[in-house]
Amino acid sequence: MAEQRRDRRDGRGAGEGARDVPEPWRRSVRAEEVSAWEELVATARRTVSDGLVVGTSGNVSVRVGDTVLVTPSGVPYDRLTPDDVTGVDLDGRRVLGSLVPTSELPMHLAIYRTTDAGAVVHTHAVHATAVSTLVPELPAIHYMSGALGGAVRVAPYAAYGTEELAENMLHALADRTGCLLRNHGTITYGTTLDQAYDRTAQLEWMCRLWLTASSVPGLTPTLLSPEQVAEAGERLRGYGQRE
Repeated sequence: MAEQRRDRRDGRGAGEGARDVPEPWRRSVRAEEVSAWEELVATARRTVSDGLVVGTSGNVSVRVGDTVLVTPSGVPYDRLTPDDVTGVDLDGRRVLGSLVPTSELPMHLAIYRTTDAGAVVHTHAVHATAVSTLVPELPAIHYMSGALGGAVRVAPYAAYGTEELAENMLHALADRTGCLLRNHGTITYGTTLDQAYDRTAQLEWMCRLWLTASSVPGLTPTLLSPEQVAEAGERLRGYGQRE
């Protein structure tokens, strides 16, 4: 990937979103961050094993207090160890670790600054990326659109790692917990890594469903109305076991 090659070449893997904190100001890893890092690495590896990314494309982050733990740039996820903890503050200053954060840090930080997100997952999933090149939003092909807040919008294209892309993404995420990025991929967030990951997996599945249904010659898929999607969203909020 061009973004990975540039990250390794010039050391600016955090794009426009990260700044260094002088070494004396960096701190040791806290217990809750050790646990969060383990979960982050497991989630990042899952994006590869489930076919949502290839190599080190895509990225994952989780917020612990005012610190954002994030996958580093250009490092294969199966090589990440507990010693590779990479963290920044909400202004993008590196406060944990020595590895360069992902080049897509501006998108992650934009979500944390404007929502109550606890985790963010960005992928280059094939079907979702294909849909991003075809339509301004994913048609409401399934009621799981309600889990993301409604019809999934496509953010206009901008170069990876830029504040422009982060701004486009925020507009597409208004009242939503996920969106497509034109000619690029997906981004979703949730209160936990499991929730953020489930949302990106569901989004990829819905994109594959729509592409499959719309490819049948002479037939047009039936779609759900905004009211039906909203109703599904309400019902999904009460889905599952209650403690």
